[in-house]
Amino acid sequence: MRLGSIQAEEFGDLQRLVDGMYAGREAVDRLDLVVQAEILDLAPDLMEIVTLLPPGVYDRRRLCDQLNSALAAHGWGSMYGTVE
Repeated sequence: MRLGSIQAEEFGDLQRLVDGMYAGREAVDRLDLVVQAEILDLAPDLMEIVTLLPPGVYDRRRLCDQLNSALAAHGWGSMYGTVE
């Protein structure tokens, strides 16, 4: 985390994950998302957010709603950023 800032160095990493997963796709399976997050070596807090997703297939809007809800519940939205 940078001093004097509430944003973590990992700010925006979830957005990059989502953007990459939906390049050329309409829907993403939770397992594929978790595997890609592990490949990208996301920070432990962000991995927690990703692994909180219930199993299933997600269109982008639903996935973003789920991830943003988990970020809000942890109070991490301003630290890591939200996704769209």
